[in-house]
This record gives sequence, structure tokens and C-alpha cells, in this order.
Amino acid sequence: MSIYLLLGSESALADRALSKLVASLKEDKTEITTIFAADAIVGDIADALAPSLFSEKRALIIRDLQDLLMEVQDELTRYLDDVDPTMTVIFVHKGGVKGKALLDKIKKTKAQIIACDPLKKESEKQEFVRNFLLDLGRKATPGGVTALVNAVGNDLRELSAACSQIAADTKGVIDEAMIDKYHQGRIETTGFDVADAALDGNVSKAILALRNALATGTDPVMITSAIASGIRAIAKVSGASRGVKSFELAGTLGMAPWQIDKARRQLAGWTPRGISDAVGAIAQADAAVKGAAVDPIYALERAVMEIARARA
Repeated sequence: MSIYLLLGSESALADRALSKLVASLKEDKTEITTIFAADAIVGDIADALAPSLFSEKRALIIRDLQDLLMEVQDELTRYLDDVDPTMTVIFVHKGGVKGKALLDKIKKTKAQIIACDPLKKESEKQEFVRNFLLDLGRKATPGGVTALVNAVGNDLRELSAACSQIAADTKGVIDEAMIDKYHQGRIETTGFDVADAALDGNVSKAILALRNALATGTDPVMITSAIASGIRAIAKVSGASRGVKSFELAGTLGMAPWQIDKARRQLAGWTPRGISDAVGAIAQADAAVKGAAVDPIYALERAVMEIARARA
């Protein structure tokens, strides 16, 4: 019997923990059912927990448990009184007093509780970054970890994106010098501001963000990297079924669930031709800012406009 309770309001931590659990279940060839509590009606949970004729290994994930209706909670309460030892159940709850009675019932089953509370201490954020990089197969020096946290800020989603980007774009042990060169204090925010505006098809906002980023010292190479990362994300999710939940796709696409959700939102208005044009534009811009153009800034501005206009 395995019961997990992901408890806390920090969605980046909950998504990361859930992705790791789902990846482990899939490796074990477990049949996984996911229910969003707010959408559950009477019978849904009972059906999901009922024995299966087709799979010996089963798992049920209930997201946003705090939103479960009282009449549906009874089905869970009955199950918790007599749990199935062959079943894995994962509860995701945002914390607070809502649904507290059910939480207490879950805790009495000796569920494995994974804390997903906001990280307040610098040491906690540094530990988050260190472990995230290790998950990506990269090591970082203490100075490198500290520099990354200082460069990006407190938002764990931005920290996650920063870790993923630097792990993809660099080699070797990540140290302070690498972070200073890579971020120059504000790269992650300004670079992705440009990318978001361009991928949203907002030409004027994208150009304004680009000029502000350059004015504050952002390396053009990092801007092209941020835009390329966004285009890759859109291209990846464009081929995935909309009916599959983001955390179920995370392992297959090599993306965090929140990155998939964001890319899906940005995908609206993009056609296969538009994505192809954007890929070509950013490839040319990347070459330009790395020395292939006489005026790399002009080339970058032109690419940003082309990408924004490629969105239908």
C-alpha cells in the first residue's frame, strides 16, 4: 500500500514531486488514473479505486483535493477505512483548512507526506536549485547555486526554468563565473519577457522588451536562447494530445508540467508553418549574435519581429 500526500501551496514543488512519482509509476508499468477534484462527481472515485481486470498495478492521482465535494468525500473516507494494498493513491492538496477532516483521515493512514510549502529561507531555495540540477544530471558549486538564486530571484518556476536552460546550454560543473557570465544579473527575467511577447504575437511589446533587456546589460545570446527555448516548447506540445494532462506528458517531453501548461497556452494561434518559420528566424538570429552578422542587434530585432508575426 502506497499513499502519498503532496501538501502545500507551492505549485512548482508539487508539480516536481508529482512528476517524479508519475515517472516512477510508469517505469513500473502502472496503470494511472487522474481525477481533478473539482470535476469529480459521485461514483468517479469509487470506480477508479475498484479492482481492475486488466492491470495488476494501479494508481490514482487526485489533484486539488481541497476542492472535493462533500458527497464525493464519502467514497474516499470508505476507501481509507479499508485500503487496497495493491493500489497507489496520490493526493495533491494546496494546504489550508479547506478539507481538513479528509486530510486528517489521510494522515492517519501513515501516508508519505511531501511538503510543498513556499520556500522562505535562502538555504531552502539553494537546496531546491541544487537538487533540481542534480535531477538534470548536473552538478553545481555552492557559489554557483548561490549566484543562480541571486540572479533569478524567489519565484521557483523561474528558478526551475533557469536551471533547465543553463543545464541545456552549458557543460561541466556549474560555478559562479558561469552564472555571472550567463545571467549578468537579470537574464532570466528579461530574456523570457522578450520570448513571451514574441510568442504571443505582440510585436510592439516584444521589441520594447528586447530594447529594455539590451539596455540593462542582457547578452543577446541569452535572448536568442530564451526565445529558442520557448519555440522548442511550443513545437513539443503541438504534437501531444490535448486530452493528456501536463504532468503525464512531463517525462515524455522532458519538460516540467508548468512549462507544458504555459506552452499550451502560447500554442494558440501557431500553425505548423508558423512554428517552422519561427525556428528558421531564431536560428539565423542566433548565428548573427554569435558573429555572423555585421549588425547583430539589428538582426535580432528583425528576428523578433518575424517570430511575432509568424503567429497567425
